[in-house]
Amino acid sequence: MTYDLYIGDRMFSSWSLRGWLMLEKFAIPHNTHMIGLYSGTMAKDMEELAPARLVPTLRTPDGLVVGESLAMGETLAELNPTAGLWPSDPAQRATARWLCAEMVGGFGALRSDCAMQFRHIWKDFIPSDAVKADLARVETLWAHARAMSGSADGFLFGTYSLADVFYTPVAARIVGYDLPVSQAARAYCNLLLADPAVLKWQQLAQDVTYDPMPYDMDLPKRPWTLAN
Repeated sequence: MTYDLYIGDRMFSSWSLRGWLMLEKFAIPHNTHMIGLYSGTMAKDMEELAPARLVPTLRTPDGLVVGESLAMGETLAELNPTAGLWPSDPAQRATARWLCAEMVGGFGALRSDCAMQFRHIWKDFIPSDAVKADLARVETLWAHARAMSGSADGFLFGTYSLADVFYTPVAARIVGYDLPVSQAARAYCNLLLADPAVLKWQQLAQDVTYDPMPYDMDLPKRPWTLAN
């Protein structure tokens, strides 16, 4: 029983990373297919998945096409009930769903101003007030999750869940732009980004070259490292 996952460029596609982690981290068998997100072939590549039109998109073993990351996560959780995608405790599970839903619909400034990328860390980036407000909201939600779960550090609900999946690209933005967050938030970001699956994704992202580089900035940069 193998799923088919359709993703965009690993360097920049934060939603594709979420879709891939849903399968990779929970040991759900899958094949990965690349969609030409920056090559101009996306519409053609997606034709067989219509009416889905964005990445990631999932095709289940019985041929059902599911678009949108949150719907994909819920579908995988239903079809793989022993995989542990959501926390087992009902209150924690409800909270994890809340955090994921807010990620899908919120944090517009952070997502717009700080495009995810895994090539380097920007230096001297000055976040806007709107980005700082998004970061404060992220930390509020993370703290609430930890209060609900009793997990003082590590993953938000003690064991890895879809909540950690959905916030991994946020961690990449925080590290990639060296954004101002608390020491606890930085430690959580480092935990997510040091995961072997994420390191594998980052390594694969380097295989593609771009000219010009999307989302380039006139700022100094340094090699990608996880700092305290």
